[in-house]
Amino acid sequence: MTADTPANVRPVLIAGQWRVAKSSTTFQATDPNKNTKLAAEFPVSSWDDCDEALNAAADAARQLRKMPPSKIAAFLERYADRIDAAKETLVESAFAETGLAKSPRLGDVELPRTSNQLRAAAKACRTGNWAMATIDTAAGIRSVFEPLGPVCVFGPNNFPFAFNSVAGGDFAAAIAAGNPVIAKANSSHPETTRLLAEQAAEALAETGLPPATVQLIYRTSHADGECLVSDPRVGATGYTGSRGAGLTLKSAADRAGKPIYLELSSVNPVVITPAALAEKGEAIVGDFVTSVLMGTGQFCTNPGMVMLVGGAETDTFIAAVKDKFASLPAGTLLSPAVAKSLSSSVKTLCDFGADLLTGGGEPEAGRCAYANTLMKTSAKAFLGNPEGFQTEAFGNASLFVVANDVPQLCEAIGHLEGNLTGCVYTANNGSDDDAYASISFELSPKVGRLLNDKMPTGVAVSAAMNHGGPYPATGHPGFTAVGVPASLVRFGKLTSFDNVRADRLPEILKDKNPTGETWRMIDGKWSTSNV
Repeated sequence: MTADTPANVRPVLIAGQWRVAKSSTTFQATDPNKNTKLAAEFPVSSWDDCDEALNAAADAARQLRKMPPSKIAAFLERYADRIDAAKETLVESAFAETGLAKSPRLGDVELPRTSNQLRAAAKACRTGNWAMATIDTAAGIRSVFEPLGPVCVFGPNNFPFAFNSVAGGDFAAAIAAGNPVIAKANSSHPETTRLLAEQAAEALAETGLPPATVQLIYRTSHADGECLVSDPRVGATGYTGSRGAGLTLKSAADRAGKPIYLELSSVNPVVITPAALAEKGEAIVGDFVTSVLMGTGQFCTNPGMVMLVGGAETDTFIAAVKDKFASLPAGTLLSPAVAKSLSSSVKTLCDFGADLLTGGGEPEAGRCAYANTLMKTSAKAFLGNPEGFQTEAFGNASLFVVANDVPQLCEAIGHLEGNLTGCVYTANNGSDDDAYASISFELSPKVGRLLNDKMPTGVAVSAAMNHGGPYPATGHPGFTAVGVPASLVRFGKLTSFDNVRADRLPEILKDKNPTGETWRMIDGKWSTSNV
């Protein structure tokens, strides 16, 4: 740090400098294992901080447009290396702020995923394969996605590394597309975010990118947050978090005509056919319990709803899951706010008529935790109040919805809101292929990712992955927050060059493309060849 900060108040990173924030209030993160405040204090920035960051980001954006993609890629790669080297410090900080297990979760899974995402984004940046270069030689027109401008990133509470506002998927995509990032830390893990920003700042200096390519503030007022995402200097915003806060920001951005990409809420329905339960019910019990309790259920793809057809096998399945939930200790939740929200959501579902099978009640005292909770309702009741029964209970809880038959099950599926994922468990012998066809026909339009005989919790970092879906899972069904190169397109502007002289074209659109093996659409055909 180069800035002197009063007491334990951490500095912000603006225009390449760590300095005292322009702020009148502070906040502290919580150690969820003890439900006590951590010592470090973080400023709630005034609009003056935001304004200065926006000016610096606008200047950085102009500089980045003149730089070769290889230089931006070098920053992402160097940053990834520095994150790997700082693993021990980062993991300790994330554990203290989130309670997530140091191993395997933080150190062996999430941190390597984060650095690998940065390297994948660097590769896309270097080759330009995300930019969809298109050449029509007969018409003399060529087009390509170019940087959009400064991007604001709001990170969630549940992934302190892989979705962090200053290191995660949205950050990597925005930078790789050639844009500077103004990162707004999540209040659950501000120290971890600060430590990551330190590594980013060092990597910027080492690779010669504008210092304001990466800036960090920790929190703003709600009003200033709305002004930030709607400011004329902003190109776009990436947000992962609660539906209420996300929609408030979206409303402000929409009024200003500014793109904002939201990941909001999802119950991720798992549909299980009778034949699947008869054939492998015990195995599905194991799959489901592992999935819904992993990370104390704090995944955006956590299976919060299970839809089945009533019968003896279903009764046996529900009883077995109930026994497992009741016998396993409840894990630690991310914060007091998460515990309070989970308790409130369970109460809401029960008020709507769901039967409490196990768990429920109030959060634990002494740590951030809530009993493993299962609820049950009928498809008939669900159809009477589909919106209410889709209240997201974020955490270690799930709701069974039991139908009379497959047609009623499909009717209930037809009333689902948009979700990130939807899963169908079927028999291996194909005896329920007709049921699968009917179920998947109804389910597929409701989800961004359709799974078969596999729980949805994991999100692979794959070019084919869609981590998105119809509203309210996200704010737009056509984009993904995970998967390179597709995730980069959110932060690009499509530019067409009509009758522009060859020597004035962007490098990627020239007949002799210097970027190498980049897929380009040339006269209606995808090719890696030069024109």
